[in-house]
Amino acid sequence: MRHDNQVLVFDADDTLWENNVRFEQATELFLDLVVPPAASREAALAELNRIEAANARTLGYGSKVFQRSMGECFELLHQRSLAPQEAARLAELAASVTSAEVELIPGVADTLAALADRHHLMLLTKGDTAEQQAKVDASGLAGHFQSVHIVAEKNLATYQQLIDQHGLLPGQTWMIGNSPKSDILPARGAGLNAVFIPNPHTWVLDHAELDPADTGVLHLDAFAELGEHF
Repeated sequence: MRHDNQVLVFDADDTLWENNVRFEQATELFLDLVVPPAASREAALAELNRIEAANARTLGYGSKVFQRSMGECFELLHQRSLAPQEAARLAELAASVTSAEVELIPGVADTLAALADRHHLMLLTKGDTAEQQAKVDASGLAGHFQSVHIVAEKNLATYQQLIDQHGLLPGQTWMIGNSPKSDILPARGAGLNAVFIPNPHTWVLDHAELDPADTGVLHLDAFAELGEHF
C-alpha cells in the first residue's frame, strides 16, 4: 500500500480534532432541563436524536441547528413554549460547542506533516461553513492541504463531485475518517478506498455497519498509524 503521490482526503471533526464530545457535554446539561417531564434521560435523548436526524436532513449541521433541535425537544416534552430564560440557556449550550479551542487528536500534527511530504492531501468536512472554516483556521493544519472543501452533506453525490472536480483516480485515492455513514460508505460507493479510524465520541447519527469483508477499507486504531501505511 505504501506508494508516494496518492491522494489522501481527510475528514475533520473527530478525525483531526475532537468535536462531538462537546455536543455530548452540552446534551447532558440539556437533559438536566427536560428530565422530568421526560420519563428518563434515555427517553429524552432518543427524542432529541430523532429531532436532530430530521433537522439534519433539511437544515444541515452545526450549533444553530443543535440549538433549534434542543428547543423543539424541550417544547415537545414540556408541552409549552420556551420561556425567555430557557431559550437563553439553550443558546448558551449551543454556543459552548464552538467556543472552546480546537483540540487536535494525538498524533495528527506530526503525521499530517509527514504525509504532506509524500502525498496530495485534501480536507473534506460537512457542516456550517463559517463554523467549520473557523475550526480549520484555528487548527493550524490548513497549510498541509492542497484544497479544503466544506459541504452541506457527505453523500455519494459529494464524493462523485469531488472526483470529477479534481480528476481523481479512485484507485489511488483514500478517504480517511471516523464516520461509517459519512466518510466510509459513500466514499466506497464512489469507488474510493477508505481508512476507518474510530472515535469513541462519534455522533450516533454517523454510525453505520461496515462490511468486514471489504478489502477496500483499512481499519486503524489511531491516526498516527497512517504513517506506517502511507
